[in-house]
Parts: sequence; C-alpha cells; structure tokens
Amino acid sequence: MYYVVQVRSGDEERCMLEFGLRIKKDILQECFVPHFEEKKKIRGKWVVQERILFPGYMFLETDDIDELYLNLRTIPRLTKLLGVGEYIVPLNDEEEDFLMRFGGKKHLVEMSEGIIEHSQVRILSGPLMGMEGMIKKIDRHKRKAWLEMELFGRTQIVEVGLEVALKTI
Repeated sequence: MYYVVQVRSGDEERCMLEFGLRIKKDILQECFVPHFEEKKKIRGKWVVQERILFPGYMFLETDDIDELYLNLRTIPRLTKLLGVGEYIVPLNDEEEDFLMRFGGKKHLVEMSEGIIEHSQVRILSGPLMGMEGMIKKIDRHKRKAWLEMELFGRTQIVEVGLEVALKTI
C-alpha cells in the first residue's frame, strides 16, 4: 500500500535518500518523489527540465505501516505521515491508480501535447489524455497546465507540462 509523507519543501530528495539508507527493504519496498517535465526557455533555446510534482510530499510503499512508522520516527526531517485523525491512512485504490497511470513506473509526468479548438482543450498525446476536464488553467507561453484533483483527502492544484501546438477560434 502507498502512504504519503509530508516533509519540508526542498528536502524531498534528501529525505528519499535518507529513508533508503536507514530503512530496510523488507519494510519499505519503494520510496519516491513524483516529478513532471516542463519546458523552459534558456538562452533562447527550449530545454526540458524536471520539477517536483507535489512539493513537500513523498510516497512510500509498505505492507507493514506500524514497523515503518517506528523507523520513520528516528528520522529528524520527517514532518508527518498523512492520515485521518490519529490513523495513518493509505492512498485509496483510485488515487494509487491515478499516480501510476499519470507518472508510470518512472514516477515522471512527461510533457503532453494538445490543441485548443473553439475554446475546448483536446490532448493529442501524453499523460493528460482523457483528463481534459481536470484542466483548470493553461499558460501557452510557459507551456504549462494546472489541474484540480482530489488527492490525500483534499483538493490539490497540480502543475504539469503541456505544449499547445494550435489554437483555433
């Protein structure tokens, strides 16, 4: 099962390495920080870069949350495991499927490509295919889209890369 850990923004990668070193593989099967691709113009050229998809959050896969929790308490950078009240709650099946479909095994949301026809977004390729209804805002010049979705028991605004090749009126 997948669990969400809240850490200080900017410490995600460092915490992921520390968790990997301090926690046994039989307790922590996987620890990851999802990223997304974005295009930035640097010195006149468009360059693809990776950025953290959910700043301040990490994802852990374990079958023994109690043992994992005891191990995590020894790590000073950990803020908290997300849950409801005093209970640590895993991601539900829908959230887990979404993360795996959206980022894949590499946990990387690649650039999507689409067009805007008569004020309607149509995604032609990439992980945003079929998610047009979740897109709340598009910035064609920065090549980004913002999605609104339910994750971790709350509404999240998620920034991803989107190349809009054509806009018709």
